[in-house]
Amino acid sequence: MKRLLKYLGEHKVKAVIAPLFKCLEACFELFVPLVVASMIDDGIRRSDNEHIIKMAGLLLLLALIGLACSITAQYFAAKVAIQSGTGMRRDLFGHIMSLEYSNIDEVGTSTLITRMTADINQVQTGINMFLRLFMRSPFIVFGAMIMAFTVDREAALVFVVAIPVMAVIVFSIMLYSMPLYKKVQKQLDRVMLITRENLQGARVVRAFNRQNQEMETFKEENDALVSFQVFVGKISALMNPLTYVVVNVAVVVLLYMGGQRVQIGSLTQGQVVALVNYMSQILVELIKLADFIILMSKAFACLSRINAVFDMKPAVDDEEAATGKTEILSSGSRKPILEFSHVGFTYRGSAQPVLQDVDFSVNPGEMIGVIGGTGSGKSTLINLIPRFYDVTDGEIRFGGMPLSKMKISSLRDRIGVVPQKAVLFKGTLRENMQWGREEATDGEIREALAAAQALAFVEEKQEGLDMKIEQNGRNLSGGQRQRLTIARALVRRPEILILDDSASALDFATDAALRKAIREQTGQMTVFVVSQRVSSVQSADKIIVLDDGKVAGVGSHEELLEDCEVYKEICLSQMSKEEVESRG
Repeated sequence: MKRLLKYLGEHKVKAVIAPLFKCLEACFELFVPLVVASMIDDGIRRSDNEHIIKMAGLLLLLALIGLACSITAQYFAAKVAIQSGTGMRRDLFGHIMSLEYSNIDEVGTSTLITRMTADINQVQTGINMFLRLFMRSPFIVFGAMIMAFTVDREAALVFVVAIPVMAVIVFSIMLYSMPLYKKVQKQLDRVMLITRENLQGARVVRAFNRQNQEMETFKEENDALVSFQVFVGKISALMNPLTYVVVNVAVVVLLYMGGQRVQIGSLTQGQVVALVNYMSQILVELIKLADFIILMSKAFACLSRINAVFDMKPAVDDEEAATGKTEILSSGSRKPILEFSHVGFTYRGSAQPVLQDVDFSVNPGEMIGVIGGTGSGKSTLINLIPRFYDVTDGEIRFGGMPLSKMKISSLRDRIGVVPQKAVLFKGTLRENMQWGREEATDGEIREALAAAQALAFVEEKQEGLDMKIEQNGRNLSGGQRQRLTIARALVRRPEILILDDSASALDFATDAALRKAIREQTGQMTVFVVSQRVSSVQSADKIIVLDDGKVAGVGSHEELLEDCEVYKEICLSQMSKEEVESRG
């Protein structure tokens, strides 16, 4: 609630105006039964048409004033709800952007999408209804009881008994249903996850003819969601009939008592009607209150889930980092730009380490090849350099300074990463390239495109750098996407360039041309090339061979062929023995 109050506090005046105008509306509504009673006792019973017209005019005036108050209240309540929801969504998105890989791995992308959309929408609706009803409904309920005492004290005792009974019913059902709504939202996450997986992997599902199996899986999860919703709906549905029973019993008692007292002359017909009207007002408000409590139960469940994301601390701690920068080392410097000192890493929740005792150093301007079998830890190794994850053992130093002492923003400004999966964003080619460096000129972009072997196909397009890129670059081939992501990293002009198996969709000729261009044009840049292809790394100054998370060998292609059995096996699996011996 503290976090929610922070957003409501930004709109204090509007948040106060909305319930106040709702209370004003309620005040005018509470006068209606008294006006009706006067119309019956002083107008209809005495056949005083003038009094009847006056009371009818007063009823119309009360209705118009109440309508104006209601519209004003709902306008301000909606504004506060929308603005608070917008602020919460903005802050949640910013917080998610600050989380690291391990945090997102732990929560799941589909869950975060649900928090950003459905959960915040539910909280927004809850704020709206809260400002409109949290004062109005109790005000009407207790106000009707007080007004009943002004009409007749003895008859008003029925209200004193009925209201607590209804309150017990309402709050008992609320306390029971709130945990159930959390289960509903959790199952909704499961449905969202399966939906997202199937939409993203639609081609794979069709390729393996798995439509029926996936539909069955979705049906099972969706049926579970429906089952949870129906069960909690049945519990919540008890509220209306139970409160109706209590109110109708109270009305019967009022009519019975009122009838007897009218006969003896201690109560008028108009007063009996007023008492029944007050009881009806309580019934209407309790029905509203019941719906309001159900809605608030959902909203609180969603709010707790949103708070769980807000409470997540980035797995990579940046608070104690130094503000200073390390020196920029030039090619040929004897001081290593990057040092891995007995580094180990274990993913959160995993019992087995992914990397163990990794120890090597890299000099400025070197091209480093990283090779190994599937699952050997290649991607994990290079993900430690920009601190997407923090090491669990040992230490990594950048220019002599431990990564843990460097500001993440300062570190990542000096590193360019091309991930395995090529990701492009909707917009123009120029806008995508300027993700690397906002102030990059068209000439610099074309230079990077040429180095990435992408300039030729870009110039074939009439739009040039204004070429439209669809979401995830779906209007481009896999190889074109990879080359553009490499160009984007080159535009950044980083000190360290990391290519994580980023040429897997390229043919051998283009891959060779790309490696040659990168070696010739990166100048002082230190380049990491991660690949399963020997041809992609054999020309590197230094090759790191990983085997089951351990360094099996470090050296040049020729040195490793002599000394490293793992590397020799990888070479023999991709080339003939004669080729290996000739290249060695």
